[in-house]
Order: sequence, then structure tokens, then C-alpha cells
Amino acid sequence: MKYLSDQLLDDLHAQTEAAIVTAISSWQQISNTRLIMQPGPGQWSAAQCMAHLNSYGRYYLPAIEQAIRKASSTKPSLDFKSGLLGNYFYKIMLPDSNGKPKKKMKSPGDHQPGIQLNATVVLNEFITQLERIGQLLVMAKHININQARVPISIAPFIRLKAGDVFLFLIAHIQRHMQQAERALAAATSPEPGLKQLQES
Repeated sequence: MKYLSDQLLDDLHAQTEAAIVTAISSWQQISNTRLIMQPGPGQWSAAQCMAHLNSYGRYYLPAIEQAIRKASSTKPSLDFKSGLLGNYFYKIMLPDSNGKPKKKMKSPGDHQPGIQLNATVVLNEFITQLERIGQLLVMAKHININQARVPISIAPFIRLKAGDVFLFLIAHIQRHMQQAERALAAATSPEPGLKQLQES
């Protein structure tokens, strides 16, 4: 898959900004009780969805920043060409036409969220991470995102193009924000587990 580099980074930045607006204008107004309410046994609450994303952000944000700094001597390229593996990881994150995950995946153990969470702390970290992603996307406009390489969390010896990691990371965020929205909708129902099926 080929993209115009600047257009890709601008589009991802706009998606990140939209996520920040949702987190601040909507989710910050929701009670801790509702944020931590699970729709059913083994189904993630909105806070758990964010905690899961935060665990990935703690790895990927420093890794992306380091890759950008290492590539600081490169010049931006007009086009970004997605790699085979990077494009695969991105595609499996995308939802189907109904907004549900195309492929359900079990999260690695170190990215499984706990049950007893302080939703305010989790949400604040999530917003901070989104803001940092926005800053990294701006930084990335000054380098060649084809050449900057980021080691992936499940196998650090595999290094993907920075552009692919941004695509994957933001698609992953959208995937679990949609899951969190479904959990919040279920939390308003007297029988949430019966009305909303969540990915775990």
C-alpha cells in the first residue's frame, strides 16, 4: 500500500485529535463507577480498554521517539510504502463494516488489564499518551518514515517502518475506543451483559 507521506501523517494526526476530543469532552464527564463497569464476566470495561492501550503506549511511544531521533538525518520522502508485515498488522486491526473487529485476538499477558482500576488515573494517562502521539506525528514529518524503524513489542528483533507502526498504533487505539464505547453503552443498561457483547 502506498500513501502520500504528509497526507498520511495529517490523517493520523486528525484521528488522534478526534480521540483526544472524545476522551476529554465525553469520557472525563463519566463516573468512575461506569468506567470500570464490565458488561459481563470476562468482558472489558471502558477503563480496562484504556489500560490495555496505555500498556502498549508505554512501550511504543519511547520506541517511536527513539526511531525518529535516529532518523533525524534523513529527508522526508514524498511517498510512504507500507511493508508486507506492517500492512498485515494494520489490516487486522481495522473493523468490519459494522464497526466490530474483523479478527478477535487474545492480548499478551503483559498487556492484560487489571480489574481493580482507578479510572481517573487510567484516563489521564490515556489522554497524555494521545497528546504525545500527536507530537510524534508532527516530528515524523521531518524524517523519512520509510527509513525510520521501530522494534515491535512481541518480537523486538523485528523492526517495522515508522509509518506502519503509526498506522497500527492508531488503528489499535480506535479498535479499543470503539470497544470502550460499547462497554459504556452497556453500562447504562440494567442488564449490560445481555445487550452488549464485547471483545476481550
